[in-house]
Amino acid sequence: MKRLDLQLSSPAENLAADEVLLDLCENGAGGETLVFWEPRAVFVVVGYANKVAAEVNTAACEKRGIPVFRRCSGGGTVVQMPGGLNYSLILPITETGPTRNITAANQFIMEKNRAAIAGLLPAAEISVRGHTDLCLGNLKFAGNSQRRRKHFLLFHGTLLLDCDLSLISELLQMPSLQPDYRASRPHESFVTNLNLSAQTVKTALAKAWNAVDPAPALSPADISRLVAEKYSTKSWNLKF
Repeated sequence: MKRLDLQLSSPAENLAADEVLLDLCENGAGGETLVFWEPRAVFVVVGYANKVAAEVNTAACEKRGIPVFRRCSGGGTVVQMPGGLNYSLILPITETGPTRNITAANQFIMEKNRAAIAGLLPAAEISVRGHTDLCLGNLKFAGNSQRRRKHFLLFHGTLLLDCDLSLISELLQMPSLQPDYRASRPHESFVTNLNLSAQTVKTALAKAWNAVDPAPALSPADISRLVAEKYSTKSWNLKF
């Protein structure tokens, strides 16, 4: 597997890069890849089908000048901020393998990620809950989502390492959908930081996925085109 460390200049570019890479692989121009990037500013990202007004405290975001973006995968709404680590996996879909359907892919990927983090915190209880959440005890430190094409899938998530968790309660509503284990807990009682460095976590995940070869750089033109067409537009970001 190849590894790509990104640090593009805007949130829209980083979100677009995931879709550009998925498109390249789907069109036969790429293969298995693990991508890392770290947010340098605060912004909100809703899942593809999320309704912004239901999931986001839009008044608080507007007051603070915090933008809202929409990603191409499902799942819930997240606050991206410094102290978080984003990863993306592009994996081939096979008819009989571990990525054959949504459920199998979730189980396969989440268990590998869980084991990688558990190896860094051997005394802690690291578990997968609610299908695609990673938890320290009963507190969530990572959410994940999936986007599938015919031949390849995108699986990506955000790990809370050293984030200002108070921003989550300030900028998000209570989610319209929540896993049973949450038990209606407010954000501040539901999430936690791992308190590990980004480099430590990246090294562990790269080892787990055998991501040892450097991936070629993505085309800036392809990313800019998708930003202009989609990720910088109200018609996409505020479509629901």
